[in-house]
Amino acid sequence: MSKTPTGYTNFNGDVIEFGSPEALAEEARTTSLDKERVFHSWSAQDKITPKAWATAQGATLYDYEGTAFLDMGSQLVSANLGHNHPALVEAIRTQAGRITNLNPAFANDIRSELADQIVNKAQGEFSHVFFTNGGADAIEHAVRMARLHTGKNKILSAYRSYHGATGSAMMLTGENRRLGNPTTDGDIYHFWAPFLYRSSFFAENQEQECERALKHLADTIAFEGPDMIAAIILEPVVGSSGIIVPPAGYLAGVRDLCDQHGILFIADEVMVGLGRTGKFFAYEHGGADLQPDMITFAKGINAGYAPLGGVVMTQAIRNTFGQQAYSGGLTYSGHPLAVAPALAALEVYEEEKIFERVASLGENMIAPRLAEIAEKHSAVGDVRGIGFFWALEFVTDAESKTPAGAEAMAAGAAAFKEHGVWPMISGHRFHIAPPLVTTEEELTQLLDAVDAATAAVSAEVLALAG
Repeated sequence: MSKTPTGYTNFNGDVIEFGSPEALAEEARTTSLDKERVFHSWSAQDKITPKAWATAQGATLYDYEGTAFLDMGSQLVSANLGHNHPALVEAIRTQAGRITNLNPAFANDIRSELADQIVNKAQGEFSHVFFTNGGADAIEHAVRMARLHTGKNKILSAYRSYHGATGSAMMLTGENRRLGNPTTDGDIYHFWAPFLYRSSFFAENQEQECERALKHLADTIAFEGPDMIAAIILEPVVGSSGIIVPPAGYLAGVRDLCDQHGILFIADEVMVGLGRTGKFFAYEHGGADLQPDMITFAKGINAGYAPLGGVVMTQAIRNTFGQQAYSGGLTYSGHPLAVAPALAALEVYEEEKIFERVASLGENMIAPRLAEIAEKHSAVGDVRGIGFFWALEFVTDAESKTPAGAEAMAAGAAAFKEHGVWPMISGHRFHIAPPLVTTEEELTQLLDAVDAATAAVSAEVLALAG
């Protein structure tokens, strides 16, 4: 375990002691300038005061006073290998001494090596990788490629989904963050994917939920016209819309429907790929023979150390653009300083057996403890997840499943901070997605904090009920 820092290095290279007048002055200036000059995502600008951080190490964030908080959400579920991992930092440093910027039309040794490793590690038969600046870009290009490859325009996606905030990606998003945005892509249609806890199909068990969800998708395909549908895009495990693991057989059923109608299957692995669920890609949980036609990835590919995403494709899709130019590109496609930590990350994932560790701890440590917590506290309506990716859903009434309100969730957030954890709370849910390198001792601290925060939410729910 690394030594607890007593200070931090600022952007000028000065070493500052935590809690010193210099540190507190820097914190005040950072917060002030942020308020004056930075426009924030998904926020009413006058209602927020973002937290400023001095440094981070492993699974821990440190503020300017030196107070430590476990990173419960891996930032936005991207810091899979934690903060300041020496192998990834060194990879960036080494590459910065070689080539810092390269026109993507040139061949690039480190980009070529990364593409080769991704193709070889992904379950199924794939051929090429198109690199992007992040997940939303990857979605945009996967959709464009699907339409050009098939000659069809319609794309289907699930209501409980988030695929990014750019044009087609925003329209593909099914959750309410899509609402209020101008319609930039009118050929996108939504369907209900399986979610037993809030079933749209009156199912009583996972088998019924799977069967009825597939029937609903088949009906949607029939009514939208299979000869007009280019692709179906799915998160193999739903991410920010609720952390929902599909029932056994669902992904394979979607693959079968796609094959029946000549529709491409795009797996959005931006959030759940690269070990988050205990597999290289989460679609692998759907069976040893399952593969999509395209995979979009980002975040965990280089643990968020630099903006990077991409699209993995089959040979057939690549061949569509063998003689006909692909009408798309990015200045920073496979940028050397973003690719370098990705190649290092793949080595760390393998050498440290990160995926196996995540699968084991998720099943044997996180799952039973969360089940125990849910059993103790009446406000927990559902607990679900896999690997290092879990949700606790809070309700005011078990029968009606009415979501817990903002006051109750705020009580949970305060309890997390009191226990040294910076929370990830989405609506009426705790999202538990720590870095994949979080130690067992840190996991114990995190789960203890989840217990305390759950108790706080439950108490507030009871108090508000009168």
